[in-house]
Amino acid sequence: MAASLVVFLVALPLCVGVAVASGVPAELGLVTGIVGGLVVGLLPGSSLQVSGPAAGLTVLVYEAVRAYGLPALGVLVCGAGVVQLGLGALRLGRWFRAVSVAVVRGMLAGIGLVLVAGQVYALGDVASPGAGGIGKLAGLVSLPGAVDPVAFAVGGAVVVVLLVWPRWRWGARFVPGPLVAVGGAALVTAMFDPGVRRVEVRGLWEAVRVPSVDELGLLAEVGVVGTVLAFALIASAESLFSAAAVDQLHDGPRTDFDRELVAQGAGNVVCGALGALPMTAVIVRSAANVRAGARTKASRVLHGVWLLVFAALLPGVLGAIPVAALAGLLVHAGLKLVPVRELGVLWRGRERGEVVVPAVTALAILAWNLFEGVLVGLALAVAKSAWDISHVHVETEDRGEAGVVVRVVGNATFLRLPKLLDALEGVPRERGVRLELGGLRHVDHACAVALEAWGAGWVVDEEKEMETEEGVSGV
Repeated sequence: MAASLVVFLVALPLCVGVAVASGVPAELGLVTGIVGGLVVGLLPGSSLQVSGPAAGLTVLVYEAVRAYGLPALGVLVCGAGVVQLGLGALRLGRWFRAVSVAVVRGMLAGIGLVLVAGQVYALGDVASPGAGGIGKLAGLVSLPGAVDPVAFAVGGAVVVVLLVWPRWRWGARFVPGPLVAVGGAALVTAMFDPGVRRVEVRGLWEAVRVPSVDELGLLAEVGVVGTVLAFALIASAESLFSAAAVDQLHDGPRTDFDRELVAQGAGNVVCGALGALPMTAVIVRSAANVRAGARTKASRVLHGVWLLVFAALLPGVLGAIPVAALAGLLVHAGLKLVPVRELGVLWRGRERGEVVVPAVTALAILAWNLFEGVLVGLALAVAKSAWDISHVHVETEDRGEAGVVVRVVGNATFLRLPKLLDALEGVPRERGVRLELGGLRHVDHACAVALEAWGAGWVVDEEKEMETEEGVSGV
């Protein structure tokens, strides 16, 4: 019971904040949180992980709503849920663990940067420019003159409270920082009425909208299909990486990744049927659940009950929350998505190459969009891995009158072909050469052809023997 109340208090402001930042009614964030508790919470997969709307999908949802309209959101989310159900049924959940951690870090960093760039405008009650991440950054130049100083002070105070509150361990243990920050901002603005913009309240049932048959026809459009796949893949990756992190926080049963993927898919199908936001597992709420002493799935189910009770009985309370306060909450969340500490450790160590992939992925997301940025990151990660494992070394042994023995060791791929040819062309041509390829673990077609061409001009002994696991023989 106590753990469920803690999770509820953490989830409430985050559900509302993510919805407002996504450009949809605040109540839809609560609907997703409720479904995350009552539907996903009851299904097998992870026993302590908590699901709901997440900051990681805010940018993608905002762009989708702007491109296709709010009525299309339910279709997109429902389609993403169906994809997740298929991936789980095919037992592909575990394969998400094979996604490069560097790409995930870059994805989260890019989302965080775009989220911060957009929410800085809301901090000052200024309309955000419709352009992408680069446009939002460019617009910051003219922002100071348009900012409402009172709203900016409210949002800035929320950020400060979120940074300072966790340092008071006793207080943070019983009252979550987001509730203190947003609740305090709502209380102060209600008392003094400084005229800042507040959350618009429509009512829970008015906000829910079941997609029509005509809207389902959007799934025939290529752009919509791409958005659905982006929703599904990014939500799945975030959920399963969160599950892996939560498993490290407790000693209970481990997550079944395929079942968890099915649970997330079922939750998104229900969210889509209600026209709500997409859901993922959220590490902040999950960690709060574990730290509060949860041992079973009861706490995550009950947190959905409390959200439902609040949305049904006290929806008017949302109207007291300043938009700037929610913006401060999301600016803080966006900054936490940027893995500055982890990248700093890599940069100071001997693994600076590992910083390139997340940095390029984040910049690509900032320059274009989330889906294209992730594709760039995946391509770069694959190229980097291919380069790292493609090590080839040429050893030369001079045996006097017996000639020269040349040994090629490692993995010979086209990425290292120039290095390989430079080394072979440096072998003296005055005497016979024996080429030994037994040390090659892999040789691709390009290198095989190059080796045959290089050896074609040499006169060798009849006893010359070449070995290779890839079947390259007879030079």
